[in-house]
Amino acid sequence: MKIYGIGGFNEVGKNMTVVDLGEDAIVFDCGLFLPPVVELEEADKVYSEKKLKSIGAIPADDLLDAQGLRSKVRAIIPSHAHLDHIGGIPWLAYRYNAEIIGTPYTIEVLNSILKDEKIILKNKIKTVQPNSFCYIQGKNRKYKVDFVNITHSTLQCSMLALHTPEGIVLYSNDFKFDNNPVLGQNPNYEKLKELAKEGVKVLIVDSLYSGDNRKTASEKVARTLLEDVLFTTTNENSALFVTTFSSHIARLKSIAEFGKRLNRKVIFLGRSLNKYVSAAVRVNLCPFRKDIEIATYRNQLEKALKKVEKKRGDYMVVCTGHQGEPGSILDRIAKNKLHFNFRKDDHLLFSSSVIPTKQTIENREQLDARLRKKGVRMFNNLHVSGHAGREDLRDFINMIHPENIIPAHGDHTKIQPMVELAEELGYKKNKNVFLINNGQSLSF
Repeated sequence: MKIYGIGGFNEVGKNMTVVDLGEDAIVFDCGLFLPPVVELEEADKVYSEKKLKSIGAIPADDLLDAQGLRSKVRAIIPSHAHLDHIGGIPWLAYRYNAEIIGTPYTIEVLNSILKDEKIILKNKIKTVQPNSFCYIQGKNRKYKVDFVNITHSTLQCSMLALHTPEGIVLYSNDFKFDNNPVLGQNPNYEKLKELAKEGVKVLIVDSLYSGDNRKTASEKVARTLLEDVLFTTTNENSALFVTTFSSHIARLKSIAEFGKRLNRKVIFLGRSLNKYVSAAVRVNLCPFRKDIEIATYRNQLEKALKKVEKKRGDYMVVCTGHQGEPGSILDRIAKNKLHFNFRKDDHLLFSSSVIPTKQTIENREQLDARLRKKGVRMFNNLHVSGHAGREDLRDFINMIHPENIIPAHGDHTKIQPMVELAEELGYKKNKNVFLINNGQSLSF
């Protein structure tokens, strides 16, 4: 068995891992690297496979051609619905005679992206419920894949357990251990313990925050942070804006509920929010849909913002732009490109953290500077991470007892601490814990 790291081993995003089983191969994730995509959107918005590859936005899967693997790929299995895990599928899946398999919410989001980009894939697409499994037909055998429900910052995320003749490969990008999720099921610890008893040959693990000495807090903590600001500092005559990740349906649920309690009409602005909320509606995981209005296209946005401008205290606006993304709703408002003007003491809540890339940090600093000039009262980091911290990872390794560990989901400065943690737990670097680069493979 060989494992190829195609993307996500030298950056936060562009995740793609391939398990080569000789006659057959399985692909886990196929994502975007978002910073160059943000720059592309600002420049010309022209998407193509060639363009995206040239700017390093999608995985360099040509390696599979060089290794003779492309024809062996039987399935592409995304772990969850975030763009850094599914965003490359529309551009690359046509290259493989392989089915695409994911949880219902993941597939609904993927279908929305395909529709937006006017892409029709010939690949068979099928869904597997969380805490269920499927079989993948290889050339001469079938492979079982368990979809182990895990918590993260979007719906129906899975740890993927591929059962092979060489043992189980457990793909664990991305996750946290939240025993009190606001929406969705708890982590399936019992299944993870069952897999541990069977024997996990290789663990590919989200190590983005392996250097942070913490246990990641529950989503209920973020809900409380939001509640504290909204119900103790909100000025009833000021505009109230909240920005967060469009895909974080549990967070959006809390925001919508608080808006209702404040007797404010809740308006979601933008196509991104509409995409993820609509996908949640289609899988019956959007209990707040009847309590919100959604405005997507420019004329709808301007009509909605004119209403907010006239009666600022009557509305709560939820929009994109927490990373300072050029062209986002918040960016356009800050640049006076939409029919709304922030005033002194208007409230803006950032229910997010800044993604730690150079471009994102710069974008956000520029946004904050514009908003400060307008006198906006800003509340940052009303958020908890969707990624495991070092102590969660310690517990996870002790639960699974994998034979081998491959840290993933970041450049080496971010995932090197996972190697050090593994060494604390008795593993040895380059013997049974391996730091790899994109394009490298390991044989087991």
